[in-house]
Order: sequence, then structure tokens, then C-alpha cells
Amino acid sequence: HVQLVESGGGSVQAGGSLTLSCTISGAKHNNYCMAWFRQAPEKEREGVAAITNGGVSTYYADSVKGRFTISQDNAVNTIYLQMNTLNPEDTAMYYCWADPNPARCPFVVGVSGTRVRPTDSGYWGQGTQVTVS
Repeated sequence: HVQLVESGGGSVQAGGSLTLSCTISGAKHNNYCMAWFRQAPEKEREGVAAITNGGVSTYYADSVKGRFTISQDNAVNTIYLQMNTLNPEDTAMYYCWADPNPARCPFVVGVSGTRVRPTDSGYWGQGTQVTVS
């Protein structure tokens, strides 16, 4: 079965950078939609960035455009989220998500009001905490 393992969270000062990693195992093919979501205390889980098609197609939430970069290394079945210019509003638990249907990727960050919801199908990692002070 599919498993996602995240790493790279931590505490950083405002303006700093962090890189998150998520390694997938058990995937049935190599063109999953893979994405990062985050959830701050008392807030809904929101899509941050998504990637598919071997890294050619990427999608970002408006709140992170220009600061975060999602990438993937197919050789090690891993995606990354490079986060720069972090601010306290970025503090959250960050979750890796994967779905075998690459067409879902745009919906991670929303298309015409339609979004991937935490209760939808897909696979979730255990989460990694990012704290910006």
C-alpha cells in the first residue's frame, strides 16, 4: 500500500527558510499528483502546492507564490517544498498528500471554488510541524 513519509520541519525565524521532503512508497505508477497541505490551529487544512507530470506541472496557493517552490526527484520517489521568506502566518502542520489521478492536482489549490478536501480520497503523510517566530 502507499505510504508517505515527511521530514524537514522545524522552527525558524521570520524571513528564514526550510525545506520539507516527502518520500512515497508503494505507488502503482510514477505519475501521481503529489502535494503539500497545511493546517494551522483552529483553521481548515489548505492546499499549498502540488506537482505532477514528472515535475512539469506545478500549482501554488496565492499565499505562497514567489516564496515556495515544489519539486520532485523521481529517482528517489521524493517531492520537496522549498520555503523561503517564511512568516508567522506560515506556522502550521504540513502534510504530504498523493493521489494516483494527476488530474486532481489543480484542485489542491482550487479551481473555480472546487478544492481537494481532507475527507476526499488520496493518501496522507503523518505531518511535520513548521513554526515561524
